[in-house]
Amino acid sequence: MTDGKKFDNGKPRFSLIPKGSLAPVINVLEFGARKYSEDNWRKVANAETRYFDAAHRHLNAWWDGQTLDPETGESHLAHAVSCLLFLIALEKNSIRAMCSTCGFHPCQCATASYSTEEGR
Repeated sequence: MTDGKKFDNGKPRFSLIPKGSLAPVINVLEFGARKYSEDNWRKVANAETRYFDAAHRHLNAWWDGQTLDPETGESHLAHAVSCLLFLIALEKNSIRAMCSTCGFHPCQCATASYSTEEGR
């Protein structure tokens, strides 16, 4: 049957996403939702700086030869993609806060008050 019509010009082509590449990212997001709570990433203080740092930690671990995150068993790249998705959403939705000390976003001062012990 070739007579059907579908007006989808100019619409997103999700079929361009490499097959199977999103499953590990979804696994990481589900792990985070169980560990912290669903959409917890929206409530994290200094979120842009922290998810930027976390993405780089995962990329560096992968670059150094550690393929899988030891906590989740998923690829460090899937963790980095998750962090980058959070950053895209924060930027797109303007979920941003100026630093009360230096007035910049993201914070440019040395008084960023978060513990690196709180996780990735």
